[in-house]
Amino acid sequence: MNKKNSLINLGCRLNIYEGEIIKDHLNNNNIKNVTVINSCAVTAEAEKKVAYEIRKAKKNNPKNKIIVTGCAAQINPKKYDTIKEVDLVLGNKEKLISNVWNNLNFEKSIQVDDILLEKKTVPTSIEKFDGKSRAYIEIQQGCDHRCTFCIIPYGRGNNRSVPAGEIVGRIKKIVNNGYKEVVLTGVDITDYGKDLPGKPTFSNLIKRIIKLVPDLEQLRLSSIDCAEIDEEFWDLLSEKKLMPHFHISLQAGNNLILKRMKRRHSREMAISFCNKVLAIRKDATFGADLITGFPTETNKMFIDTLNLVDECHLTHLHVFPYSARDNTPASRMPQVEKSVIKDRAKILRQKGIEKLKKYLNKKVGEKDLILIEKNQNEKSIGKDQNFFNVILDEKIREGDIVPCVYVGVNNDVLMARRI
Repeated sequence: MNKKNSLINLGCRLNIYEGEIIKDHLNNNNIKNVTVINSCAVTAEAEKKVAYEIRKAKKNNPKNKIIVTGCAAQINPKKYDTIKEVDLVLGNKEKLISNVWNNLNFEKSIQVDDILLEKKTVPTSIEKFDGKSRAYIEIQQGCDHRCTFCIIPYGRGNNRSVPAGEIVGRIKKIVNNGYKEVVLTGVDITDYGKDLPGKPTFSNLIKRIIKLVPDLEQLRLSSIDCAEIDEEFWDLLSEKKLMPHFHISLQAGNNLILKRMKRRHSREMAISFCNKVLAIRKDATFGADLITGFPTETNKMFIDTLNLVDECHLTHLHVFPYSARDNTPASRMPQVEKSVIKDRAKILRQKGIEKLKKYLNKKVGEKDLILIEKNQNEKSIGKDQNFFNVILDEKIREGDIVPCVYVGVNNDVLMARRI
């Protein structure tokens, strides 16, 4: 990308993927002197981060024009148009269209269509990811569900799936470019395919990828919903190319709170899913998104979520203190005190740290494969198949997958030796 341009990706892996598309559009259309902020709106804190990055970008590159896109821009374009540092607001569809970048119009300061009217994904063809050792592949966009706390469907639209043939073709090109690991990403990936002819399933897509791209070494899933898992999924767990780390959109461990969230799983379903995965794949680990202080949450209800960390064998926690999003049903429910929300988040995070340390110490002496992400001070830094951070005391080429044995733990990082 032109050195006078800059791109700031905030939020999810889908934004990372789309950021590469934006880079391509900037380069292909010879655009100079712009800063693009690819925003997130999942929480109130995420939107505060957008505002912070806008101010920081203007301070660092005062001559650059600032373009804000992503979910925050899509949901509330007028809000960002009124910020004096912002020159252009682009919607989540518009940011992916080459012709928009080819004809950048700063006179029309808001270019955002109604994302809920979109029926298909925007065709893309990203084959390289600057500075990344793994590749991200969009398999779907949007979400058909309306969890009471969530604003994202209004930023991403309804579920739209990428045809399986396109996905396989993209992965083949990426593998030919030297990538050994691919991450399937989207807003609600386990809901894949129901809008396509023949209604192919998420599990069927994984099966096709493994069969049709034999040179792909590692296939990783982003966040999944255990309520959408079908029977075919269980047979796939024996595929060694499918990475044994599963990040689950759980949100809470109390059934009444889950109902008030309008989630489609129960705590029992979540526990059953994790236990069944472990019964088939002994090396599996689990991560989860968890919200503390959802409206009406009592301390007893919070304890159910705290206990779920043990019952679902969670080692990777993404803890979100609840923040009300305007125009969501949850924002109109009885709210929990902010100080209580903050305290519960701290307790839950500490629980996650303890679980992680305990699990990592058990891994010392075990062998695994490590994907090297970067080199630093003559050391190699990467992630193992369970997505744990690993450091090796030698310099290895970025993007390589190497066999190692764990020799110790330093805080939340595994120390390893190549074998």
